[in-house]
Amino acid sequence: MKILIVEDEYALYESIFDYFTGEGNICEHAADFDTASEKIELYNYDCILLDLGLPGGEGLDLLSKLKKSNKKDGVLIISARHSLDDRLRGLDLGADDYLVKPFHLSELKARVSAIVRRKNFDGDNVITFHEIKVDVSAMKVTANDNALTLTKKEFDLLVYFLSNKNKVVTKNAMVEHLWGDEMDLSDDFDFIYTHVKNLKKKLAETGTKDYIKSVYGIGYKFTDA
Repeated sequence: MKILIVEDEYALYESIFDYFTGEGNICEHAADFDTASEKIELYNYDCILLDLGLPGGEGLDLLSKLKKSNKKDGVLIISARHSLDDRLRGLDLGADDYLVKPFHLSELKARVSAIVRRKNFDGDNVITFHEIKVDVSAMKVTANDNALTLTKKEFDLLVYFLSNKNKVVTKNAMVEHLWGDEMDLSDDFDFIYTHVKNLKKKLAETGTKDYIKSVYGIGYKFTDA
């Protein structure tokens, strides 16, 4: 998952960052309103962890801005505010969930995972596309009932393709999603080509149809058309 942590309390941010990146997720950080606003405008995230009281502004204003732009990022409000009015206002503005501080990181992870499943895969842990089956929670992939051994990036790439099936995804979007905004977005995408080639090869070895189509000069499209 690609997660934006909007939190000005550095110790809490560090704990969340270490916990999620330790499980292979990509995390970015915004410690104030302006930085968060810029990142939300420029990038897409599977889930945004949104604190409400921020230096320079109010988290609910960020939420309102996000929803007005019709972006589909999941939003989990994490706040010390525990009044019913705050919760209802956040949910009315479009947040997917609301978690009151302090909380256990395991509960935070469960809430985030539930949001991402609902948004991308109709709440399912297992994604099925013809002969391909992906267990997102267990990080296991089978194709034609054969288990595939994928690297972390190959697994993430396959899930990304499945969540964007029948859409053209640009190489820039792939880099941003899989490596985050710290990756140098140069014109040299040989590393993307290598990951795609290896994924295609492993799927082909199981007799799986080639669903990953190259779109010249743009990127790729995962489709059975």
